[in-house]
Amino acid sequence: MSRMDKIPVYLRKPIFEKLFSIAAYTNLTKEEKTMYDSSMKYKWDNKNVRDYEVGEAKKEGIREGVQKGEYIKALDIARELKKEGLAIEFIAKTTGLSIEEIEKL
Repeated sequence: MSRMDKIPVYLRKPIFEKLFSIAAYTNLTKEEKTMYDSSMKYKWDNKNVRDYEVGEAKKEGIREGVQKGEYIKALDIARELKKEGLAIEFIAKTTGLSIEEIEKL
């Protein structure tokens, strides 16, 4: 392995690639290992920050979607109650919509 410049095609499988990268790491000097470890820590930290931000953005998107769905449902209910001739104040109290929103329906 120490004489190989690159991985032969027939050994290009994840397990062998991992083995070759471990072998390359063990051939580094102490200073090179420290620099490599520092670089990898920086890379992993950045990945974790990005993953966290993406997760938070997804959660926020879900919350907004749920709120929009609840609002649409309240509008549908208010529309039906208004068709039945119920008082606008009652509809506003029941659905949580404003009187102005209900009058526009």
